Amino acid sequence: MNEYEVKKEICEIGRRIYNKGMVAANDGNISVKLNENEFLCTPTGVSKGFMTPDYICKVDKDGKVLQANGIYKPSSEIKMHMRVYQERPDVNAVVHAHPMYATSFAIAGIPLTQPIMPEAVISLGCVPIAEYGTPSTDEIPDAISKYIQHFDSVLLANHGALSFSDSLLNAYFKMESTEFYAQLLYQAKVLGGPKELSNSQVQRLYELRREFGLKGKHPANLCSNTKEGKASCHCCGEECKSGGVDNADLVASITRKVMEQLGL
Repeated sequence: MNEYEVKKEICEIGRRIYNKGMVAANDGNISVKLNENEFLCTPTGVSKGFMTPDYICKVDKDGKVLQANGIYKPSSEIKMHMRVYQERPDVNAVVHAHPMYATSFAIAGIPLTQPIMPEAVISLGCVPIAEYGTPSTDEIPDAISKYIQHFDSVLLANHGALSFSDSLLNAYFKMESTEFYAQLLYQAKVLGGPKELSNSQVQRLYELRREFGLKGKHPANLCSNTKEGKASCHCCGEECKSGGVDNADLVASITRKVMEQLGL
């Protein structure tokens, strides 16, 4: 697509996240990588549901304005987007929103790690929570940095969610899948608690993902146990914060949980 078509697509995705209630008022931001030094992004202080192509700004890899129309200025969260592009060369688009259920989990401090639905296990694996950071500062980029290499969707503590992928549509789908996963998990908890997939079922789903050759980052491909030919862990939001669990950490984690259950 040419640059104007990309701007139109950004506006369309903006309408989708607004109409689905993933953002309110002027919340959220979207960006797309054009090349190694040019990026299109949504402006600050504008509703994502009512944008037109002339609203969209262009910035360089440092977030400096290359092109903006009149009063429109790049999103104040552009630093967060630039950190993703810097650390993930395979990423071409980033979406930040405040979907109701996913953000509720982020506020409650609960990562989306329970294997409850095949599609979520295959597409997302799990969604960790990055530590809280003040919006528009380097605190958020620094907080998400440890997760960018290992996940395609991250909850932002007390803030919202961030998803990224090889195309804008896929980045949006990651956000939509994250919210759907969170809503299912919430409603299952209301009904008495979800019945999780067994470890063997999760491992089979991981095998399917590898067979499908799906792009992006996922515990099926990155867990250190998997690399060693062992069963990979699913709950990466807790133990796999650096993309894998070594044996010592795994034993310590299991021991701690057993002792807690025994009241020791």
